[in-house]
Amino acid sequence: MITRHFAPLSRLKHGFLILGLLALSLPNLAAESEKSDRPNILFCLADDWGWPHAGVYGDQVIQTPTFDRLANEGVLFENAYVSCPSCTPSRNAILTGQQFYRLEEGANLHGTLNKKFPNFMYLLQAAGYDIGHWRKAWGPGDFKEGGYTTHPCGPESDFSTFLKKHDSSKPFCFWFGTPDPHRPYQEGSGRKDGIPVDQIKVPGFLPNTDPVRSDIADYYDESQRWDSDVGKAIKALEESGELENTIIVMSGDHGMPFPRCKANLYDWGTRVPLAIRWGAKVKPRRVISDFVSFTDLAPTFLAAADVNVPEDMTGKSLLPMLESGKEGRVEIDRNQIVYGRERHTTAQAKPSIIGYPSRALRTDHWLLILNLQPDRWPAGVPQGSTHPMGSFSDCDDGPTKFAIMDTASSNSLFYQLCFAKRPAVELYDSFKDPDQLVNLASDPDYATTVEELRSQLVSYLKATKDPRFSGEPVKFDEYSYRKGGH
Repeated sequence: MITRHFAPLSRLKHGFLILGLLALSLPNLAAESEKSDRPNILFCLADDWGWPHAGVYGDQVIQTPTFDRLANEGVLFENAYVSCPSCTPSRNAILTGQQFYRLEEGANLHGTLNKKFPNFMYLLQAAGYDIGHWRKAWGPGDFKEGGYTTHPCGPESDFSTFLKKHDSSKPFCFWFGTPDPHRPYQEGSGRKDGIPVDQIKVPGFLPNTDPVRSDIADYYDESQRWDSDVGKAIKALEESGELENTIIVMSGDHGMPFPRCKANLYDWGTRVPLAIRWGAKVKPRRVISDFVSFTDLAPTFLAAADVNVPEDMTGKSLLPMLESGKEGRVEIDRNQIVYGRERHTTAQAKPSIIGYPSRALRTDHWLLILNLQPDRWPAGVPQGSTHPMGSFSDCDDGPTKFAIMDTASSNSLFYQLCFAKRPAVELYDSFKDPDQLVNLASDPDYATTVEELRSQLVSYLKATKDPRFSGEPVKFDEYSYRKGGH
């Protein structure tokens, strides 16, 4: 259980606009009544911001007053996971409410999103919502290849301008994005901005050295800037009088851009911060430990807006949990989560554009990973990659990556954990080994556990029509990689 660090907050002062009855027409009353029954939605998503990097989760170094405020005034989730720890498929899963592997080319970084998959933003727009986005929302990729003629998240605008221009008789849904804290960083920026580098906790798979701590401080610095940006958006909501009837969701699209984090199926790659505030309906200051997926967000937004949830969506609405007033483990069937990955960058040997297919099942106690092509390199080949980044190109370049590459032999612990080939099956005891460093899969004492978890995982993958387990054509390694970088 995560230690709660709720800071006392002053009460919000609500201003109410008193309208003269003679100034109201019946059509305006009807429009206002229709709107009041449907909440606004402000979805705030960072780029590469992972768990547990927020003050409310117990991180004593990073300063995240906006996220902490949302947790205080809403619900904090302890076990929120992405569908895939890679930008494009993670965001596709959010938009569609479906597991990434169901989305064809949308399962890969720098792919597309076929318009045949229902998109919650467009469904809300069809139901009368104004929609829009700022900075990084869907993607990266080429949405036109999927049949879209306009951005899958609506027109781009800064949030303040959107609020001023949108039809106030309608509810709105706005995707508030950012490129932070994606690399590259200005090296030393965290230390320069006063982050106490020596106090940073380094996960066990990275060297606990000053250059690594400084690199993490730079990531913290950009994460804090993101938190500040969301704070400004909330202030704009307050000034517009829309705060209390707006569902505010704040999270990141996957783990931090460090070795064995982003693009990996360990908690440091797939587990994310998540807080949801809805002042009008959701009881505040609650911590929920149920396992929730990014695929649950689309059905949640649609249910809150009283829009039918498409049967194609594999996610399950969080609305009953949010409105229950309960905390801890609220829904007993939310006791595990499934996620995975296909191609991140074109990181394997030239001329191939194949990926590193893996699937995982996470429970309170265990993490089981199935590496479906263990002959491939999990972070990319040491040399000869198709990607411009070159060595281990599924891992973003930066001081931490270079430190492990330059100062460690291929037999070192850090190199083995971050870059070496992995066995077909991995099993971690997340109670005893929270950084998930010791693979127990080959230990005979855990053979029964492996088989039980594998059976549960494969059963889910078949039921949700994962092409790698359902007998459908498997084309993930054939889809185009539509742009360089990640």
